[in-house]
Amino acid sequence: MNLSLYLLTVLIWGTTWIAIKLQLEVVAVAASIAYRFALAALVLFVGLLLTRRLQPVNGRGQLICLLQGLCLFCLNFLCFYTASQWIPSGLIAVVFSTATLWNALNARVFLGQRVAANVLAGGALGLGGLALLFWPELVGHTASRETWMGLGLALCGTLFFSAGNMLSSLQQKAGLRPLTTNAWGMLYGALMLSGYCLVSATPFAFEWNTRYVGSLLYLAIPGSVIGFTAYLTLVGRLGPERAAYSTVLFPVVALNISAFVEGYQWTAPALVGLVLVMLGNVLVFRKAKAVSPAPSALRV
Repeated sequence: MNLSLYLLTVLIWGTTWIAIKLQLEVVAVAASIAYRFALAALVLFVGLLLTRRLQPVNGRGQLICLLQGLCLFCLNFLCFYTASQWIPSGLIAVVFSTATLWNALNARVFLGQRVAANVLAGGALGLGGLALLFWPELVGHTASRETWMGLGLALCGTLFFSAGNMLSSLQQKAGLRPLTTNAWGMLYGALMLSGYCLVSATPFAFEWNTRYVGSLLYLAIPGSVIGFTAYLTLVGRLGPERAAYSTVLFPVVALNISAFVEGYQWTAPALVGLVLVMLGNVLVFRKAKAVSPAPSALRV
């Protein structure tokens, strides 16, 4: 079951970049993200109410849902979309893949979870592999003030994503399932993004064509309802650090699709990077050997 959820998350979020590219023309970024999560929240609430699976959420839980909406369904997307205007997507992917290491650190600091050495080693290996995959983009981009601003925003987006992971883990420890907390979090995220659009005078434009509506439906339902539910379920089951290794695999899926759709050419460094990413995956999910207790000198 966990493997299925993991593969589902990687495959869905590894393909959402196609739908995101189709959104970046007429409609403002903040408005598109607001539409995405408003539709996703509507689908979740309707489905949960019809199946009577919507859990009651107390005041503390609602506050955490609000914070989760701010981190996972609002600020991180604004950071990444804005960063993409100044730095290459490959560089953003490398920064985002550090979520594995940030989640491990945050789980240790805020949740008191022990950080496994194999998870840190696997995350570092995967990050190195991803850097090789995108090496042409990394060395071909001239450093400038905009580059540093983009890097800072990408890092902020990653930290917001990690914070959202920690909040979801807290909710699951309290007995709240991701379906319910995502419904509320996406609703809050959509409301905050809408408020941002109003304050910043961002127009609520919309494109009534197959390209925009189709990409919006894909991002809202598979990309948000299914993708975030599968991923955050893994956060609760595997721990934030192991679940976050999927952020290293998203670009690998995206590059394979790009090879067919956009003519991406695999190079020797890229293939070495792919091998490192796969080895990192093996390390992250390798189970630590159980330590047998020392035999007691006296038995009673």
